[in-house]
Amino acid sequence: MVADSVRTLAILRHAKSAWPDVADHQRPLADRGRRDAPRAGVWLRDNGAIPDHVLCSTARRARETWRLTAGALQPAPLVTYDDRLYDADVERVMDAIAEVPDRVTRLLLVGHAPMVQALTLYLAGDAVGDALARAQTRFPTCAIAMLAVPDGWASLRPRSGVLLDFVVPRG
Repeated sequence: MVADSVRTLAILRHAKSAWPDVADHQRPLADRGRRDAPRAGVWLRDNGAIPDHVLCSTARRARETWRLTAGALQPAPLVTYDDRLYDADVERVMDAIAEVPDRVTRLLLVGHAPMVQALTLYLAGDAVGDALARAQTRFPTCAIAMLAVPDGWASLRPRSGVLLDFVVPRG
């Protein structure tokens, strides 16, 4: 899919969450989210995009999304839960990505709106087909942006990636 010196970054917005009377960080997935999240894993697996490593928000809905997504990825890759991905801006997320070891060639980030869309648009300098237009319009729950990015994680720059695909693998 991409050259050896290029890495792939998949950006997954958590699945649909419920709105019980709990703190935002503790919101669980809704029934629809529990149905949709495994489909993200199936899409990653079926499209040769199984990550080597996962960066996941510490919010309950993101952790649940990853757990259900991981079910289709055997063996499941190593995951790092990072507080910086919750209620984050692009700069904080870029700091977390920069710490990923260069031996990781396929990274999955599980996060929240509006950061996931902002990060995708920040990194995408080019796109395949209409992927960029779709990502600009809306980044629904369980959507995945798949980017090819050059060189090491610490050297990512604005518009340095190519948006290869933008999908919403849910029912």
